[in-house]
This record gives sequence, C-alpha cells and structure tokens, in this order.
Amino acid sequence: MRLFVALDLPAEVRDAIVNTTASLRSESSGARWSKPEAMHVTLKFLGETDPNLLREIKAVLEQIVSADPVSFRLRGVGFFPDEKRPRVMWCGVDASPNLAELAAKIEKSLQPLGFEAEARRYVPHVTLARLNSAHAIEKLVRAAGSLTSYDFGAARESQFYLFESVLKPSGSQYKKLAKFPFVKDAR
Repeated sequence: MRLFVALDLPAEVRDAIVNTTASLRSESSGARWSKPEAMHVTLKFLGETDPNLLREIKAVLEQIVSADPVSFRLRGVGFFPDEKRPRVMWCGVDASPNLAELAAKIEKSLQPLGFEAEARRYVPHVTLARLNSAHAIEKLVRAAGSLTSYDFGAARESQFYLFESVLKPSGSQYKKLAKFPFVKDAR
C-alpha cells in the first residue's frame, strides 16, 4: 500500500483554489489537475509500505503532540522545480513555525520503522497539477503569473491524517485510513 501523512484542507479553501485556477485548466493539455477532494498539505510521504506495518505506524503517529494547532494561509501559485522546467504546479503555504516542527516530528518518529529521512528541505505546498508534457506549458506559466501572490484563504488544523494513495488510470484516489489529533487540549 502507498501511504502518506497530511493535513486536510477546509472546503472553503479548496473551493477558492478551484474557482480561482479554473481559467488555467484550458491553458495546457499537458497538465493533470488535482481533484479538489485530493488537495492536502503533505507532512511525510511514506511510499510503498508493507501493510503489516500499519498498526505500528498508527501507534507511532498517535504519540505526536504539539502545544498549538497549525495555522496556515494558502498563497500564490508556482512551479517545481522552476518555471523553465515545470513538472508540478503548486499553491504555496505560509504557515506557523509549528508546521515544519510537526513534519519533523513525524519524520523522526517513523525512522525506527524503516522510513528514511527526506533529503530535501521541507517545503509545504498543495499540488494543483502535474505537468507531464511540454505541450503549451509556457502558456500555462504565463497565465499563472497573475496568481503568484493570490490569497486563497487560511486554515487552522489540530489533526492530521494517514492516507492511502491508490493509483488508477484516472489518477490517484486518496483514502483516509486514520485521524490523529495532535494538540493536547483537542484529544
């Protein structure tokens, strides 16, 4: 099973992202757009995982705590690795410092189960589209230029989820396997 740990987004923020970026969808036939219900902020990607580890993963994640909820604002549109060779179009996440701390705690707690630390610096974002073709990408990048600092809304989360990603021809489908409240007072 293919797993990841993430924060969910409130419906109003998802709606703002979808409505604001709707005009961009026609700008590139080489883009595979994320479904609104699939939008999330990844905290740790686990990848292909032995189902026998599921109980241990849940037990470890239940121990993660933070003094405060994570506050974040979704702002701006950009591209990974950059605008010249875009592979992913994303929405930026401006967050309270405890978001990076939460991601680091999750990563460190899962290492004893065999999950390697991420080599890259943690960059919170919401994936809007995967760009698998160079066809008309420049047009999409130009059109997205007006959204580089657009404010899509804010959220405050006190729980994260363990998701399963099921790969299908129509794209990945995400299924919530477990919920983890991480603020002491919310437990």
